[in-house]
Amino acid sequence: MKEVFEAIAYFFEEIILLPFHWLGEVEADNWWLANTFSWVAILVLVAALGYWMSKLKEYDKDEDKTQTGHSFLG
Repeated sequence: MKEVFEAIAYFFEEIILLPFHWLGEVEADNWWLANTFSWVAILVLVAALGYWMSKLKEYDKDEDKTQTGHSFLG
């Protein structure tokens, strides 16, 4: 059972988090390159939030808000 947990730890530490280890090394040499990654991530998140909010607004517009919109209210 111990080998399973060690394999999971190896997978996350050596494979999944490899770009973050690289960023830690690059930051000492090139601050701009390391922070560009952060800004790109922020821009992607802002775009995803904007898309999500537009879909919520579209759903809200299509929803029936009258008092008899639900059978238990009528």
